[in-house]
Amino acid sequence: MIRSLLLLTALSALPAAAEENKPKTLPPFPEAAATNTVTIAGAPLTYVSTAGRMPLFKDDGAVRAEIFYISYTRTNTVDTARRPVTFCFNGGPGASAVWLHLGVLGPYRVDLPAEPVPVVPPGRWVENPHSLLDRTDLVFIDPVSTGYSRAGKDEDPKQFHGVQEDIDAVAEFIRMWITRNGRWLSPKLLAGESYGTIRAAGLASRLQQQGIELNGVMLISTVLEFQTIDFSDGNELVYPLFLPTYVATAWHHGRLAPELQAKPLWQVTQDAQIFAMNQYLRALHASEEHMFRQGLATNLSHWTGLSTNVIIASHHRIPQGRFMKELLRERGLVTGRFDGRYTGPDSEAAGDGPEHDPSLSAIRGAFTAAMNDYLRSKLGVRSDLTYEVLTGRVHPWSYKPFENRYLNMSSSLAAAMRLNPALKVYVASGAYDLATPYLATNTTLERMAVPPGLRANIRNNLYPAGHMMYTQPEVLEKMSADMRDFVDWAAP
Repeated sequence: MIRSLLLLTALSALPAAAEENKPKTLPPFPEAAATNTVTIAGAPLTYVSTAGRMPLFKDDGAVRAEIFYISYTRTNTVDTARRPVTFCFNGGPGASAVWLHLGVLGPYRVDLPAEPVPVVPPGRWVENPHSLLDRTDLVFIDPVSTGYSRAGKDEDPKQFHGVQEDIDAVAEFIRMWITRNGRWLSPKLLAGESYGTIRAAGLASRLQQQGIELNGVMLISTVLEFQTIDFSDGNELVYPLFLPTYVATAWHHGRLAPELQAKPLWQVTQDAQIFAMNQYLRALHASEEHMFRQGLATNLSHWTGLSTNVIIASHHRIPQGRFMKELLRERGLVTGRFDGRYTGPDSEAAGDGPEHDPSLSAIRGAFTAAMNDYLRSKLGVRSDLTYEVLTGRVHPWSYKPFENRYLNMSSSLAAAMRLNPALKVYVASGAYDLATPYLATNTTLERMAVPPGLRANIRNNLYPAGHMMYTQPEVLEKMSADMRDFVDWAAP
């Protein structure tokens, strides 16, 4: 299992944060609670926000870890115990829940420009009229070592830094939260993004083992099979799966032939998908001589906007980083990974890949500044700890027992659906997402061992945006409407 597959940038390249476990200035659970009113979908809504740390205990009663969370529960409901509650988290590994929290789901969000351009520092937070709080209570979870979550005193944090270890810890948090808050009878949903979709799929099965059945799972920028995003030698499947996203990105930047540029985005990508999964996939299993005879380089140049020289030099296989570097090389720009529409300058024109992801650089500072201010000025949290928005502390991440094969959590989700036919699944993908491309997601969904009668329980949505598709206001509105409809459907 190669470690370069991590979904929230090359976190292992980030410098490890200074040791800051002392002093631990967060007050005891619960830390901060307040009643607020926000306008959602044109109507005022009153809620209670709670920022706290949930202890995870060892058998002897000692604290293994304290998981930081922020919950929002609506007041004046007819029956609180029956109101839906959604547990939300991001991915990485190494990401806090800030992205879903202040991006789409929470009552406040980061104020972002309408176009895919960098946010002018420092950024700010505003009311989110598209929050799901009018449909479901929300609990945002920061896995151990992210946000303000930390391993217990004298506990090794590495015990939480792995696929199964992470799932077990978050499952225990959920069990504790619904027990402490009297929510066993509430409809329960999960919302995960990026690597968080791995966590969500694993949790669907793990929670069932504890007798906790889910009503819905929301997967945003999904990857359940690492084979679909792994550019390692011999994995021919990945190249066709990325091709439609390359095409969408090239189309956005006006790099395709006039006849393709004249078509709408969805038509171009649909045509590219047919080529990718037929001629291109078959050709990759043939000899180089056959590819030359068939003019594969010319076809790929037609679809991607890259030169035939680059394609031939790459043996007709274009890794993600090379595409990001090559598409706009002559302009001295690289494209974004999370969102191919973003561009940024690179340190040198001769490199083989980008030195950074312009689409992450464009928004990371705004989310970090907004979250730190929001925690203190709105939620009343006081701490000298660093709120770890994205951290390299969790690496190396343990992929046991998947070291010698591709991590595949789709089987866990499929098993949960078979055991619980009422379980509904919402999937959201971005057309310009070069981290978890939508055709990879679609292929995984098609290959899942779900009976035909249960496939209607999956709603698959594609939006004209990137990995964090909610960063575009018009997409946020549509995405939010789809998610609210899904909650109504999954937990009526």
